[in-house]
Amino acid sequence: MGCDGGTIPKRHELVKGPKKVEQVDKNAALAARWNYCAISQRPLRKPIVACELGRLYNKDAVIEYLLDTSPEKCIIETAKHIKSLKDVKELNLTDNPAWKGDKANTKGDKFEDLQRAVFICPVVGLEMNGRQKFCYLRACGCVFSERAMKEIKTEVCHKCGESFKEDDVIVLNGSKEEIAELQRKMEERKLKAKLLKKAKKSKATQAAAKSALTEEMPGPSTEKPKENKATIDKMLNGYSSTTSTANAQSASSSTSTASGKTGKPASGITKRSLTETGEKSEAYKSIFTSHSSAKRAREEKPNWITHTAYYY
Repeated sequence: MGCDGGTIPKRHELVKGPKKVEQVDKNAALAARWNYCAISQRPLRKPIVACELGRLYNKDAVIEYLLDTSPEKCIIETAKHIKSLKDVKELNLTDNPAWKGDKANTKGDKFEDLQRAVFICPVVGLEMNGRQKFCYLRACGCVFSERAMKEIKTEVCHKCGESFKEDDVIVLNGSKEEIAELQRKMEERKLKAKLLKKAKKSKATQAAAKSALTEEMPGPSTEKPKENKATIDKMLNGYSSTTSTANAQSASSSTSTASGKTGKPASGITKRSLTETGEKSEAYKSIFTSHSSAKRAREEKPNWITHTAYYY
């Protein structure tokens, strides 16, 4: 077992134990999540957008990712749920007045504070460096710390005054459990929006079908020509007047013959209409061509006849 020079090997050099799990530096992980884009891994610069799972992106990186339709496109795990710009919301961030920029320590002779952040909470002034939880409102895009949302409970935005609901609060760069809950809510909202769109589409098609049926089968027109209506009314009025006079004459004659007196009708005799007795008035008979008024005199006869003659 000896080697040249009389060296003695130790146990860890001969026996291979389990490998140690490499631990990620927490400061580096926070800097990567809060200061760099989740798609391009470049520093975050305005305009900055966030998805419904709370991840931060540069807007230009999202647009480039959506416009890339080549078969060699690399599907990024952190952005596979983004199908359009409607799936992200542009954030309304508050700048940190103490931030001096990346070029403040170019010579390396100054202390560089890694906890300094570019943006802060507009309510309590906490810096958005990952040490404190931050969230944004899906309705307006304003960003606040979780402490401000808990201490000052309200239903309107602290910055712009727009109303929001509890489901509109999205946690930025949350834990695995928070991301799973946000994903469940996102899927529920998308399913609800899809069903609502289908319902509106079905109502629109039904309304269009009903209107088409009413246009194809219009109802009968109730309006009549004024001239035809006037002539019909005139004929009916004339017929009613003639029948009323004829009925009056026939009634008077029947009463006079039954009683023997012209002034008083006979008691116990009931009046009957002309339809019951079978007698027709002169006005009614004058309608037909067989009446005497329709017959022509001999001197009125024509020399030649081309139609049915009205004489005997």
